[in-house]
This record gives sequence, C-alpha cells and structure tokens, in this order.
Amino acid sequence: MFRTLSGRFLILTVAFVMLAEVLIFVPSIARFRLDYLTDRMERAQIASLALLGANDMIDDAVEAELLENAGVLNVVLRRDALRQLVLSSDLPGPVTRTVDLRDPPVSALIRDAVLRFARPGPEVIRVIAEPAQGGGVQIEAAIETSDLHRAMIDYGMNILWLSLVISVITSVFLFLAVRRLMVVPIKSLVAQMIRYAAAPEDANRIIEPRSSVRELREAETTLRDLETQLSQSLRQKERLAQLGAAVAKISHDLRNILTTATLLADRMEMVDDPTVRRVAPKIVASLTRAVNLTEGTLAFGRAEEAPPALQMVPLARVLDEVCESEQLSIDVASVEIRHDVPPAMTVRLDPEQMHRILGNLIRNARQAIQATGRPGEVRITAEEDADTWTVRVSDTGPGLPARAQENLFQAFQGNVRKGGTGLGLAIASELVRGHGGTLALERSGEGGTVFRIDLPKAAGDV
Repeated sequence: MFRTLSGRFLILTVAFVMLAEVLIFVPSIARFRLDYLTDRMERAQIASLALLGANDMIDDAVEAELLENAGVLNVVLRRDALRQLVLSSDLPGPVTRTVDLRDPPVSALIRDAVLRFARPGPEVIRVIAEPAQGGGVQIEAAIETSDLHRAMIDYGMNILWLSLVISVITSVFLFLAVRRLMVVPIKSLVAQMIRYAAAPEDANRIIEPRSSVRELREAETTLRDLETQLSQSLRQKERLAQLGAAVAKISHDLRNILTTATLLADRMEMVDDPTVRRVAPKIVASLTRAVNLTEGTLAFGRAEEAPPALQMVPLARVLDEVCESEQLSIDVASVEIRHDVPPAMTVRLDPEQMHRILGNLIRNARQAIQATGRPGEVRITAEEDADTWTVRVSDTGPGLPARAQENLFQAFQGNVRKGGTGLGLAIASELVRGHGGTLALERSGEGGTVFRIDLPKAAGDV
C-alpha cells in the first residue's frame, strides 16, 4: 500500500495534519495555562474581598475553606499604597518562581507552558496579576502546581484525541478523493496503454481524451497524438517491409537476367561489324549500371551490413580502381574522374566497402554533371591530422536542390536526380558509420558539390 500513490498521499496527509495540530497545540496549551492561572487569581480576589467584607471576623476553618475553593495557598492584596496579606496558610515548600500575568508576551507564555510539561513535579509559584473590576492595584497568590499539571495533561490528551480523529477523517476523505480524481484515471490511462501496446496497428485502440481534469486531459491528448503517429509509422513500415520483400525478390531475379545479358553483350564486342563494336560497350555499361542498381537494392534490403574488415590499406589503390571503373562507363571527354591522393597515404578501412562508398558518391557526381550536358570534373582528395582521415569527393556539377538536401541520406527519399532511388547515399552513409566515421554534405551550390568522409584513427572509435 505504501508504494502506491494513494498510500503515500495518505501518509503525507496524516503527517501534515498532525504537524498542523502540533502547531495549534502549543499555543493552545499556553492559553489554557494562562486561563487556569487567571481563574485562580479571580477566585483568590473574591475570597479576599469576602474576608475584608467580614472585617476579618471569620475563623481559621472558614479561611482555609476560602483558600481551598480559590485553589491558592495565600493571597496578598495591594490597594492604594498598602500591601496586605489577606489569606494565608502553611506553604508546602519554598516559592521557586514568579509568574507575572500582567500583559505577558506570547513567547513567555509558550516557554512557561513547555517548561511545565518538562518539569511535572510539584512546586510552589508566586503569581502576580491585576485585580478584576478595579478591586485594587495588584494581587498576588501562591499556587501549588500539581493541579495545574494534571489539568494541562487532561487538556493535552483531549487535544491529542481530537487531533487524531480529525486526522483520520481528513485523511480518509482525502484518500478517497485522490483515488477517485487521480489514481483511478491514471490506472485507466495505464490500462489503455497496455491495451494499445498489445495491438498498436489497430487504430480502434487509440485513446480518446475524456478526462475533465485539465492535466490528465493534456496527458491523454499527448498520448493520443503519440499513438496516432506510432500507428501510422507502423503501417508505413509494414507496407515498406512488404514492398522491400517484393523488390528484393524482383531485384534478385533481375540481377541474374542482367548478368546473363552482360555476358552476351561482352561477346558482341568480338563481332566484326563496326556498328556492333561501337554500340556494344554502351550496352555493357548500361547493363553494368543496372546490375549495380539491383545489387544496391539487395544490399540495402538486408537487415544489416556485415561489419567492415578493417585493415591498413593505401587509399590511392582503392581510388585507382573506383575511378577507373567509373571512367570506363562514360565518354572520356564529358566527365573527368581523378584523385590527388599520394600513394604512401594508408587508411584503416574495408577495401570492398570503401569501393562501394566512393563508387556511389562518384557515380552521383558524374551523373549530375552529365545531366547538364556540359563537361565537368569529379575530384577526390584526402588529408589527415592526428585524429582523423578526411576524404572529399567534389564535382563541378549544378549543386543539389534544397529539397534533396533535406532527406539526403534517407532511403527512397534522398534521390537527387529524376528516376533515382535515393539508395546510393543511404548505403554509403550506413557503411561509413560502420567504419566509425561520418558522411556529410560539406557544401553544395552553383559551383558544385562536396561530400566529406571523416574516418577516426583511433581503433576504439570504430
């Protein structure tokens, strides 16, 4: 129970109510003590006036009875300049303290009341007060405190029991109110979340805000929006998964067909017909691009890429292969693909995966240049510092559209040319992350586009 919200609220309620009762009890017990002493002084005044009215013509028994009824041991009355011992009896002990009831400060009343509780033993005190109804200048009385202490204890117990009853009743009502207004709606909200989690694709399980409490209604509204977005995302992912499975099957079969067609096209180059010799390389290049596209689609459709087999490799050797293969697929005069990387520069990488990364970047760059119908250049440079190898792929193309830059590395959304799938940059970015590095668009504009690859030198960053 104490681990529940309502149980803890119940405990806090009882604790705070009792604290409030304590803050009320201390002043009230001080007030009770003041009223008790004031009552005794008024009785003492009446007894003394009765004695004075009889012209001291009463015996000792009547005097003792007056003192007993007044609850005091003696009475000293000061009228004008005279100070007169009106009533007296034997004191059970010496007077230990003097209590002045003439306009006492609140702090003194509270302190004396606490001390009375702290020292329960009997003692004789001298009390000074102003006589009621102008019955003199000052009245003093000696009072034995045993009765006062018992009266304060009885009063305190009454306050304690009353406080407990008030605390219990208040706590029960607050417990029921909190449970009804907060705990039950929260449990209902949790139950709805569990129900939705069992079948998040079911739109009928999305919560409908109904609470009249503003904060809970805001929570229900936020949860409804979140569940709506999640359901839509799950439906979209399910459709994409189904589409991906279909595309993977088609790409697999298409790749086999294209591979066969490529082998047949290679044989066409051995034909003596000049037209066939001129057309055959272009057919082979087109088939090669189609094979690369299907392989890229299949690679992206896998759950995850294989981890890179990192090794220290001369970067220029990888770039030579990539540039040569890409240069063969185009007219040499239209786009020049080259790199300025020194042969001695070695980088920790997976040669096969880096070939795919750079191939995708170079292919996008030269296709962008070819789309303009003007000659251009794709250039690869590299540099290093104490922590990082940096490779840049730049081109002299027209730059990327603003819309393409927003979803540049997202599959099927970051396509930068008409008819593209947007897979190339998504695959490249994923492979670079597998190396522990980053792929970013450094700049793009009318002067061309620059992509930047940063690879960490520290092996622990991979």
